[in-house]
Amino acid sequence: MTSTPTLSPAKPKAGAQHLALAIVSLAMGGFGIGVTEFTMMGLLKEVEQGLNIGTPEAGHLISAYALGVVIGAPLLAAVGAKLPRKHLALGLMLFFSLANLTSYIAPDYGTMLLSRFAAGLPHGAFFGVAAVIAASLVAPTKRGWAISMVMAGLTISNVIGVPFATWLGQAFGWRLLFVLVGVIGLVTLGMLWKFVPFQAAHPDASIRRELGALKRLQVWLAILIGIVGFGGFFATYTYIAHTMTSVADIPAAWLPLVVALYGLGMVAGNIVGGRIADKSVMGTIYWVLPGIAVALVIYAVAVHWPWSAFVIVFVVGGAGSLLVPALQTRLLDASPDAPSLASSLNHAALNVANALGAFLGGLVIAWGWGYVAPALVGAVLAILGLGVALLSGLLEHKRPLVS
Repeated sequence: MTSTPTLSPAKPKAGAQHLALAIVSLAMGGFGIGVTEFTMMGLLKEVEQGLNIGTPEAGHLISAYALGVVIGAPLLAAVGAKLPRKHLALGLMLFFSLANLTSYIAPDYGTMLLSRFAAGLPHGAFFGVAAVIAASLVAPTKRGWAISMVMAGLTISNVIGVPFATWLGQAFGWRLLFVLVGVIGLVTLGMLWKFVPFQAAHPDASIRRELGALKRLQVWLAILIGIVGFGGFFATYTYIAHTMTSVADIPAAWLPLVVALYGLGMVAGNIVGGRIADKSVMGTIYWVLPGIAVALVIYAVAVHWPWSAFVIVFVVGGAGSLLVPALQTRLLDASPDAPSLASSLNHAALNVANALGAFLGGLVIAWGWGYVAPALVGAVLAILGLGVALLSGLLEHKRPLVS
């Protein structure tokens, strides 16, 4: 039996208008996070030149951020369990803003690696508490929609923020990315303070209660679905700049357009994914994972021509984002008494996928298999993720989720 998380619903001051402003404020935080996470991939060449490092080392900066997310998501979500959710969101966004500003002044590769790790720490915990706040403001049957709207900030960043930041970095210096993100973070702080309703912490909230989510097999299986199934998305996206310029022969000046098309696909996939997750969480996962595999195989062929490359980046972006709202909802269902930690674990999982994808993609490139090889690795990962999902569904049939 699927259960409804104990989210301690807040009481908005106004109806639909206040709900919209609260969700937009939460989504703005996701917008800033998306800009800092994904623009690094489009500016990889500039980072290499600016720090005098090679492509694998530049990829490690992306992996360092992802590692920060993985460590910070469960740690900060658990530590902040007894805080009012609004206050936790504000603290996490302040941390995020300051950490990104330190990346602007990082003088060398070592300090940049450390600052990127620090910037990743609040990422997952922020999305986790933001998703819980959003889900608490709507009826249980609309949780997938509310979560997808919060995640829309992340996907819209790939349409507007990431292309702009990529252009800004190419034209005026890649370090300006971190100033831009810091400013977005400070604007988000103001919006969160003004529009997000206060929610008292659950009376039984504690670090121990939140960490109890980690005792559940279905939580770990959902995490594994995200890590393995979504790894191919990042294996492909991490090296998109090199693939588009070296394989598709698209001029570097057109990369912001490529990133924008990828982002448009993510926005469409996120919206559709939220709607279909409200109908069937596991059904969505079962259908989306093989769809990702097919899209990545087609990508490996289509990127050899500019016109088809533009089309397929939209398709791959959409296919990957279909999965996120379903995974987020699955984790909430699997651990209803520890929603903040469970929700944050989705982003920990996706950033392990980020690190795994970047690593495996760089590995096959280093082996001389070419820039299309990461997409084929990603297709295999998506099928493996489907296998984990089927196992999770089989076990749920034998032992329903907790009530």
